[in-house]
Amino acid sequence: MGRRKGSGIGIALVTVAALAGVSACSGGSGSSGDDGKAAGKPSASASHAPAKPKGPPMLLETITPQTGSTVGVAMPVSVVFTDPVAAKARAAVEKHMKVSTSKPVAGAWHWFGDKRADWRPKEYWPSGTTVKVDADMKDVTNGNGRYGVRNYTHTFKVGDDVRADVSVTGHTMKVTKNGSTVRTLSINAGSAEYPTWNGTMAVIDKQEKVHMTSCSVGISCDKGSANYYDLTLPWDVHLTQSGTYVHYSTGDPNPGSGSARGSHGCVHLSLADAKWFYGQVKQGDPITITGSPRAKAPADNGYAAFNVSWDQWLAGSASGEGTTATL
Repeated sequence: MGRRKGSGIGIALVTVAALAGVSACSGGSGSSGDDGKAAGKPSASASHAPAKPKGPPMLLETITPQTGSTVGVAMPVSVVFTDPVAAKARAAVEKHMKVSTSKPVAGAWHWFGDKRADWRPKEYWPSGTTVKVDADMKDVTNGNGRYGVRNYTHTFKVGDDVRADVSVTGHTMKVTKNGSTVRTLSINAGSAEYPTWNGTMAVIDKQEKVHMTSCSVGISCDKGSANYYDLTLPWDVHLTQSGTYVHYSTGDPNPGSGSARGSHGCVHLSLADAKWFYGQVKQGDPITITGSPRAKAPADNGYAAFNVSWDQWLAGSASGEGTTATL
């Protein structure tokens, strides 16, 4: 299924940012030295305050996760700027977005276009880690004539290591918690016409009910079409911004290998299993899907940072790999 257009992620510092994607469930250094003045004689500018940066402000639209939240082991730090950041300014901007943790963690920033920068650990976060993000943007330039005007601080915690592994061909989803299998559930995934994304997608959010329409995600606006739908469905775990969910569907009430029903790209659970799964997962928990004929979800289609290799991730970083400061 696909969600109605206009509903956002709902996780924001100032306003909610829409993360891009294609429908899934729906188809220089300075120098120092002598200034030439005689000893004991101040320079002409010594009594003047430094010039303030000129130009409009550089603002952050969102920082995710929200401060005070508890997230899963695959959750990146995602920063969205209101205006483009020039390539020449990104290393300095990254330097001023400091990530500190309760235990050292290797990681790096990666730019998706010129407005979004995500920081992910090289491997999954260790459970129990406290993370603090200090985005000290004051007087920092975006390279396009704008300058930061304030500091932003977010602190969050990494909770239990909850994962779900979906086998499209096996019609199963195995749920583990801190390395131990909790339950294996029966599922149906996308049809041959509308296959599910492969790869690892960190949970964006979850809602008890979501209104989903085929028209809003480009499948069909024709009420006479077999692929037309306009439904409000329960227990929805959101995987991609393009519309992939793990949820219950009234059109596929008993998913599993016996029913052989295909979705429009979502992962279907029975009503009881969908409600149970909804209660187990949180933002940032990794849901890994294998066996679909579709490619891996793009890393910026929600929070699918672990769908690219570490080398690919570093290729999008201006400052490269680093280790977090210790809280």
